[in-house]
Amino acid sequence: MQQRSSVAELAEQLRRELDRYSPGGKLPSSRALVERFRVSPVTVSRALAQLAAEGLVVTRPGAGAFRARPHRPECPAGDTSWQEVALSADGAADLVPRTVDASGVTVSLAAPPPGVLEFSGGYPHPSLQPERAMAAALARAGRRPGAWERPPLEGLPELREWFARGIGGAVTAAEVLIAAGGQAALATALRALAPPGAPVLVESPTYPGMLALARAAGLRPVPVPVDPDGVRPDLLADAFHATGARVFVCQPLFQNPTGAVLAPARRAEVLRIAREAGAFVVEDDFVRRLVHADAGPLPRPLAADDPDGVVVHVGSLTKATSPSFRVSALAARGPVLERLRAIQVVDSFFVPRPLQEAALELVGSPAWPRHLRALSAELKTRRDVMTGALARELPELSLPYIPTGGYHLWPRLPDGVDEAALTAAALRAGVALTPGRPYFSAEPPAAHLRLSFAAVAGTGEITEGVRRLRAAYEEVR
Repeated sequence: MQQRSSVAELAEQLRRELDRYSPGGKLPSSRALVERFRVSPVTVSRALAQLAAEGLVVTRPGAGAFRARPHRPECPAGDTSWQEVALSADGAADLVPRTVDASGVTVSLAAPPPGVLEFSGGYPHPSLQPERAMAAALARAGRRPGAWERPPLEGLPELREWFARGIGGAVTAAEVLIAAGGQAALATALRALAPPGAPVLVESPTYPGMLALARAAGLRPVPVPVDPDGVRPDLLADAFHATGARVFVCQPLFQNPTGAVLAPARRAEVLRIAREAGAFVVEDDFVRRLVHADAGPLPRPLAADDPDGVVVHVGSLTKATSPSFRVSALAARGPVLERLRAIQVVDSFFVPRPLQEAALELVGSPAWPRHLRALSAELKTRRDVMTGALARELPELSLPYIPTGGYHLWPRLPDGVDEAALTAAALRAGVALTPGRPYFSAEPPAAHLRLSFAAVAGTGEITEGVRRLRAAYEEVR
């Protein structure tokens, strides 16, 4: 972590000094930079590589680093205004517009400006990621016989078996496909299960990335309200009856954004309602491995209790590892499995074999259970620090449900407080938030915020971020 910080600091210092050199001028040697800034040769090399990637310097082996010459376009910019007509003309007859609004997703993916604390992040901070274990797993994977050969289209059998064991019940490796991350798996599931123009039932509120996927596929998201016990079965049944939908997408464990867990009494009811409607349930089991230390035993995935092939299960390693460790699983039973497989093959062929081999190495190593235990304890600590800080600094916010898994809280704002104005004021105060509006497919019942406690460096930043949020709240209330 310290080395990453040193690389960024050195790169910024060199960036500020580039004006001292004329275009094509040579920068000081790596040895001189090591001595001047008292950093390692690796840090110098990585900082120069970062500037080279930005097009600011050019490195020449054996000669050194040079300031890049300004790029001069060889021809004038073209006229792309014709695309406005081309992109909209074919959509005139679409039942549902297929334009893609990715704003709700990019909020949790984009890095905030320097000095801004990240309460908006969708992934754990690098200090919570098993970086050494992943690096070691990747190195071992590269030495495996056949590691760079074409893998089976469904995924490596051993990895499929590992995911099947994690789901439990009667799920077998033959019913599992390896996919390139949960988002890709959800996209495959939606395309397989519903034609363009069809309704798809979604929890309300729900993950904006799923809403974006549905709309990009030409589907019509229909909200079904969630309470602290998960989706409400009575309203789910009403929604199936009113719309004729054949798909319901849900997150039964630590739902995003509410953190709710589907109550035991509702699990069988949800499956029964979907089965009677002749519909599929897409189970997005995205944070099963981000359980908090005080959670107690977790309920099994819905797929483990589904003998009839109602559930299409999506599980992923990404949240518990790294945004770049995009390995997930699609599990299904019956004819739908072949449709899922066909769509995935057409879209992406297969997940790169070295990444699958690295996943096997990681989950089979002693470092994996140690990482999960440490992550569980740290997430609980961070959650408790954030809830305590909110109670002290912002008692006006309502937090009726405190989750025992996941990486965020979902406070409700007082009536009359504009969440967009508060989000903008918070950014000016130095903390990035996620407004609640993108999590609703229809009009929201109230203003909310989603506050991540996992994306910052530690508990000190959580306390400081809540203090800044208080200042922003004072500005807009």
